[in-house]
Amino acid sequence: MNNYICETCGVQYTGSIQEPKECKICKEERQYVSSKGQSWTTLEKMIESNTYKTIVGIEEDNLYSINTNPRFGIGQTAYLIKDDEFNLLWDCITYFDQNTIKTINELGGLDAIALSHPHYYSTQVEWAETFDVPIYIHEDDREWVTRTSEKIVFWSGETLELSKGLILQRIGGHFKGGTVLEWRNGNRQNGILLCGDIIRVVADRDWVSFMYSYPNFIPLPSVTVERISKRMNELKFTRLYDAFHRVLREDAAQRVQDSAKRYVEAINGDLFNT
Repeated sequence: MNNYICETCGVQYTGSIQEPKECKICKEERQYVSSKGQSWTTLEKMIESNTYKTIVGIEEDNLYSINTNPRFGIGQTAYLIKDDEFNLLWDCITYFDQNTIKTINELGGLDAIALSHPHYYSTQVEWAETFDVPIYIHEDDREWVTRTSEKIVFWSGETLELSKGLILQRIGGHFKGGTVLEWRNGNRQNGILLCGDIIRVVADRDWVSFMYSYPNFIPLPSVTVERISKRMNELKFTRLYDAFHRVLREDAAQRVQDSAKRYVEAINGDLFNT
């Protein structure tokens, strides 16, 4: 029995003798099947290949980024937040090995894992079992879990406070259960938002955008972005980190509002003179 991993999205599946016929994450319109076809690996094969290395870097006080080099799957960044003796892994990456485990344990280990949406589930069960911690996933995204586990906690509603000032916020959009993390104590009590790509920082680092499907360029309707904008007004943050290591360092809350306004104007045709 192997827990096969899709090489395109990096998500791991429940153990099976044969490779799955297809990856349901990639077959869905928000992701894609590689032009080279469906391919599979396992975490054991990745470790044995000596190809990959986990890079843990400090971003600022009590916030660490976790990446795979060379890039694997979607190539997202996970983050370790250390807050008042509560260590949270925000989103997951597929690859980790004994050196990764050693480094994270040196930083105090983990108390919980929380996910923004299904594209970053990766090897979340391996992580949870290794560090003996729960995984928090919004119940609206239950159908996308590809490897079940008693470690998974399906939470409901719009808000879940994991620890004082460390709050999961369901805002939907990219996925129905799409979640962002409001870290009120981050950035010297000014607040940090970690958002996966439920909200994504664009190339110039001054704006963000919102999409139903990033690889397939399918936008969200303006009414959804207006709703997300209203939710963002309720949260405390001045800095924002997305899933691809892009950061809004100042005035992030206002930039999200300005970006939502620009997006809605563009979708409704009010931004253009053509």
